[in-house]
Amino acid sequence: MKLLRGERGAASAPREHEPAERPEDEKPPARLMALYGFQHVLALYAGVIAPPLVMATAVGLDPSETALIISAALLVSGLATLLQTLGVWRFGARVPMVIGASFTPVTAMTAIADQSGLPAVFGASMVAGLFGILVAPFVANLLRFFPPVVTGSVITVIGITLIPVAVGWIVDENPSGAPTGTGLGLAAATLAITLVLTKVLPGVWNRASILLGLVLGTLLAIPFGQVDFSAVDDGPAVSFAEPFHFGAPEFQVAAIVTMCIVMIAIMAEGVADILAMSKVVGTEVDSRRMADGLRADASTALVGPLLNSFPGSTFSQNIGLIALNKVKSRYVVATSGVFLILMSLFPVLGQVVAMIPSPVLGGAGLVLFGSVAAAGVQTLGRVDYEGNQNMIVVAVSLGLGIISIASPVFFDALPEAVSMLLHSGIVTATAAALLLNVFFNVLGPKRPAEQGAGQESGPAPEAVARG
Repeated sequence: MKLLRGERGAASAPREHEPAERPEDEKPPARLMALYGFQHVLALYAGVIAPPLVMATAVGLDPSETALIISAALLVSGLATLLQTLGVWRFGARVPMVIGASFTPVTAMTAIADQSGLPAVFGASMVAGLFGILVAPFVANLLRFFPPVVTGSVITVIGITLIPVAVGWIVDENPSGAPTGTGLGLAAATLAITLVLTKVLPGVWNRASILLGLVLGTLLAIPFGQVDFSAVDDGPAVSFAEPFHFGAPEFQVAAIVTMCIVMIAIMAEGVADILAMSKVVGTEVDSRRMADGLRADASTALVGPLLNSFPGSTFSQNIGLIALNKVKSRYVVATSGVFLILMSLFPVLGQVVAMIPSPVLGGAGLVLFGSVAAAGVQTLGRVDYEGNQNMIVVAVSLGLGIISIASPVFFDALPEAVSMLLHSGIVTATAAALLLNVFFNVLGPKRPAEQGAGQESGPAPEAVARG
């Protein structure tokens, strides 16, 4: 490979067209990177702006301040995505993953803001971010406890827990929780268009089927009055981040302890998401690379408050897009980070994306998020279930992971710090899968039939990871 990459003649093809050693290092032509990168923006945009919108409503911010924290969330998401994909020193796993504002700490941040205001939220977030950066190597060293029976269970739950997000987009306009006829029709039409395009389009265009489905779905929504063009001209043409707009951060012990606990939950989700990405992309993630990725996640909590933003985490919905279009380049995802930064500086760009009706996003989201669950099922299909208790590990992990979907208030009777962690089905499934795998497959002597417990029934994980 060194000979091929280092001793080619002058007439050889440009370096970016040579096969990469790792799938994520491929560099498509610039026009395709822009096209595929914009698809990632469409998949993540609603997720990035949702947590700041919830926080703005909870603390009673006015429209101008709400716009400010949304722009801040876009800016921090773009910068963190560049850090995760391209890497700086020991920050960033150099993988095709997007980082955006996380929903995990919203409940805790709302409680802190009610008591002490946003400066206390930002101060606690900064300390939690520093805490996350320091403990990242310890968390990453737990990778040996993530065999396929664990990762497959967690990836499946990630996909299942994302499905309600797509459903929420479809029913977004109806407070009753039932989709309107128009919303249901637009979601179904977008889903159908995406599936047809996936089947009939060749090559590059096939990989852009999600983007084309969103564009055509939006055009279809115009005659029904579902596309609001008025918001495009609202607000300033250019907007720059204003550090510490809400005042200097305040550091309160109770708030800091709460946010550090939340950071553990964010990192647990980060481990699951990065492992899911590695399976979809077909690359190897060791403990050092995992620690680098977790540091990039935690850095959003440390730096974000300086720009009036909140802690972020890796976005699993973009893993579904990679699984669907097979574009595994980290440079494509880095391009989406550039788009996010531009959206934060030029609000009109974000307003154009925001014109896409929620039901249209929901129709495409069903495909994207379902693809994540399918990747988990594919991983579970390679697990050996003979002569061991792996079936129990999978069954209980899936069951516990879905509890918070079936009953969002199920854990509310527990102490707030505990219920806040268990409210995330991803955290619950990850904890259950890890503990059950250790109990059944690690502790105590094993019978001969159990020697392969937790491993794939096919090639070794390393061989699969390398393709």
